[in-house]
Amino acid sequence: MKMSPAIFPPSGIGDARPANQAVLDWVDEIAKLTEPENIFWCDGSDRENEFLIGESLKENLLSKLNQKKVPRSYLHRSDPNDVARVEQFTFVCTPTKEEAGPTNNWSEPGETYTKLRGLLKGAMRGRTLFVIPYIMGPPDSPLTKVGFEITDSKYVVLNMRIMTRMGEIAVKRLGNDPNAEWNRGVHSLLDINPERRFICHFPQDNAIISVGSGYGGNVLLSKKCLALRIGSYLARKQGWLAEHMLILGVESPEGKKHYVAAAFPSACGKTNFAMLIPPDHFKGWKVTTVGDDIAWMQVRDGRLYAINPENGYFGVVPGTSYKSNPNAMRSIAHDTLYTNVALTDDGDVWWEGKDGEPPAHAIDWRGNDWTPNSKEKAAHPNSRFTTPMRNNPAIDSDVEKSGGVPISAIIFGGRRGDTVPLVHEAFDWAHGVYLGATMASETTAAATGAVGKVRHDPMAMLPFCGYNIGDYFQHWLDIGKRLTNPPLIFNVNWFRKGVKGQFLWPGFGENMRVLKWIIDRCEQTGGALKSPIGWLPSPHDLDLAELDIDHKCVAEILGIDHEEWQKEIAGHKEFFDSLGGVV
Repeated sequence: MKMSPAIFPPSGIGDARPANQAVLDWVDEIAKLTEPENIFWCDGSDRENEFLIGESLKENLLSKLNQKKVPRSYLHRSDPNDVARVEQFTFVCTPTKEEAGPTNNWSEPGETYTKLRGLLKGAMRGRTLFVIPYIMGPPDSPLTKVGFEITDSKYVVLNMRIMTRMGEIAVKRLGNDPNAEWNRGVHSLLDINPERRFICHFPQDNAIISVGSGYGGNVLLSKKCLALRIGSYLARKQGWLAEHMLILGVESPEGKKHYVAAAFPSACGKTNFAMLIPPDHFKGWKVTTVGDDIAWMQVRDGRLYAINPENGYFGVVPGTSYKSNPNAMRSIAHDTLYTNVALTDDGDVWWEGKDGEPPAHAIDWRGNDWTPNSKEKAAHPNSRFTTPMRNNPAIDSDVEKSGGVPISAIIFGGRRGDTVPLVHEAFDWAHGVYLGATMASETTAAATGAVGKVRHDPMAMLPFCGYNIGDYFQHWLDIGKRLTNPPLIFNVNWFRKGVKGQFLWPGFGENMRVLKWIIDRCEQTGGALKSPIGWLPSPHDLDLAELDIDHKCVAEILGIDHEEWQKEIAGHKEFFDSLGGVV
């Protein structure tokens, strides 16, 4: 892969140096180490963005799409060896191994810094070093965090401008106090060699260093690295929660509104749920999106309030269609960066699962010719869209609210073919934490390893918790003690199968029926039956009007089998034992 040569902007672009001395000293230190040709101080302006897009087109880093079909949108192809997050090369470098805990790869901080400095020495020779100031969270929120990312990738700058609030807004928020809190992120492509690919977090220093990758999750350091791994560490220290959760608003025809946060592992329909469109039967009901991936939550007045720290969506493209997620399709119809999808002959984008017939010919994600007879997929299974949240027609009106939105319910869910019913409610907060801690999902083709194997993924945070998972569960219990009006906690499973292997529940927009029962429970109007695993709706408690589903299916999907649950609970014990006594 050709590395980007240095670029030399015209006057007035790339010279937005902040006044904060701590930032200037840090950039100077990294520049001395990496030896770039020049330094480009980003301000996030339209003029800067247009200049960087122009330079990227010249270098074939981006391809321009058909401006009539997808206005102001571009396609990027990453190196074929660099297409996903790399959990095996992702490290949490706390002072002791115990602090990182059994679910993280630990690396000794001093040795790791030395190794990374060796890799970064002279790494930006002949390249431009970009400095990206950004904030995570609404501009005036007390929960908002400031970050600076150094990178030698224009692709990173263009993505960060969509995913975060970037530029002057961050410089102002940080101010001139050299002791202010901010995250230091260093990224270099190096030579995109998988053997020199490391994503390292130093929570005690509020620092991240990522080398050897150009892929989103590894290099957009605001996302999983700061928002979750460093974020969860800071949250425990500072008394809040940083969670891998969507946030949605549900408004009844009477205008009564509730907010819900939900954690699902990958490939369980998080973005689809965040952008749900209620079926015709629910005329007058509205679902709005606050966030599709990350929730930062704080306790105030005995309640939990959540913000979405991000400014855009970085979503998986394959399978996205007007049938599965109309709001996502409308969001990505313009002003979007596509990564590793197929390019049609008329300059449009295509992927598996898109509406309509496949094109007769396209250029696939590797840059090769593709036809419907090709063995390879046209779009990479983990191909992505980066799009501003403002593009979402269902964006919530309070998405920028500095205090966040009050959370009435928290939902945990996974992909389970058996055992786990469609929905059940925890008896109390501590039981709800147990439901989250024992969350599990069958592996899909998206994850390496055996397909269909049940993998525990507590609160969907297994790859993202930046400290000891036992301490993380305790932190959740401690937060509960401060809540006088806690959210109700639920577990859902859209993926239960019948004896013939068919899905019992239609899913997608019909999940509104489960959401409606959850809201009824929050308002103390919904009925439920007490069971050994929590409160379950009876078939009469769910609004199933106009739904083509037989009574047997409903009974099966809401049923609990005692033998299956004995096995399930033995699996919980085995999982906790595997954590080596931290739980």
